[in-house]
Order: sequence, then structure tokens, then C-alpha cells
Amino acid sequence: METLLIIALIVAGLVFFAIEVFLIPGISLAGIASAISLLYAVYYAFHELGTEAGLLTLTVSAAGIVAVTIWFMRSKTIDRLSLKKTLDYRPDPLQGTGLKVGDRGTTVTRLTLIGNAEFDGHPVEVKSADGFIDEQVPVIVTAIRNGQVIVKKL
Repeated sequence: METLLIIALIVAGLVFFAIEVFLIPGISLAGIASAISLLYAVYYAFHELGTEAGLLTLTVSAAGIVAVTIWFMRSKTIDRLSLKKTLDYRPDPLQGTGLKVGDRGTTVTRLTLIGNAEFDGHPVEVKSADGFIDEQVPVIVTAIRNGQVIVKKL
């Protein structure tokens, strides 16, 4: 009867371990239940059946955890749960503004190298080529590189 209880505790601990690691990551009730089941199985074996049975139970529990981990890593379960899609979308902050080199606008915020300016009613994040520029100062677009607008004082 003791052996059956120890086997049931080890199996339950390994099932909870698999649930914890592969289905509900983080510390949850499944992880706590796994630890309690496995530790109690080892304690019970040492206490009721002796040192040899306790060491055997400890070895079987550790080997079971390693086996469950290897089995799940080699199975297709991880592939089915993993995200396969990639995001290739890059937002264009200048879309709809029609902004080009030579356009004139006014700074909305102080440009401490980067800030906001308004061009034809469109607020745009800009980078200063002159250093610091105060707000409400007229600026001109000198370059547009990789979606970044570079301005200087007018």
C-alpha cells in the first residue's frame, strides 16, 4: 500500500510539473502541487520504508523530472504552442503629411535635439541639426532620413 501511494504521488507530481512548465509558466498552483507531491513522496518513502527506499524514490523523482522535460522538448507540443508569425509592419510617422525637404514649420515644443514641430497643421517629431531650438521658432526641413525629419532654424 505504501508503494502504491508513493507511485501515485510521483506520477501526480510529474503531471503537475509538466502542466507548470509547459502550459502555465510561472509559479502557480500546479508548481506548488508538483513540489508538494514529489517532496511528500520522498519524505514518506524515507519515513515509512527506510533509507534505501527513500533514495530510490528521490532518484526516480529526479529522473522523472528530467524525462518529462526531455520528452516535452522533443515532442511537437512546444512547436504547436509557439508563435510562428513575425511582424514586418513598420509604421510611417510621416504618412499623410506630404512633408519634403524645404518645407517650413514652427516648433511646438522645445527641441532639445528632438522635439515636435508643426508643418501645415500636422505635428511631426523632428530632430534639430542646430542644437537646442526654443518653441514657437520657425524651422525648415533640411533632410528626411529613415522617417526622421531633420530641421534647422529658419
